[in-house]
Amino acid sequence: MTEYVVLELIKETFWISILLTTPILLIGMIVGILISIIQTATSIQEQSLTVVPKLIITVLAIMGMSRWMLSYMIGFATKLLGSLDTFAGL
Repeated sequence: MTEYVVLELIKETFWISILLTTPILLIGMIVGILISIIQTATSIQEQSLTVVPKLIITVLAIMGMSRWMLSYMIGFATKLLGSLDTFAGL
């Protein structure tokens, strides 16, 4: 296994992790911004008001995107295990 193969594998792994986590983080960020705007407009400064909705939305987003995320990870694992002989140098 050459350095090039290892670097490409690391690059693809990081790219997939960013691709899978970005939608969930963006959804949580958007909900947090909307709740902050509502809190500013109503002068309610309760901490649980920000945490609970973001937690619920994040869990719902993970549940909604789990099929897509799992299929993407299975495809990557299949590709990785299919080319295992390349990595082992056989």
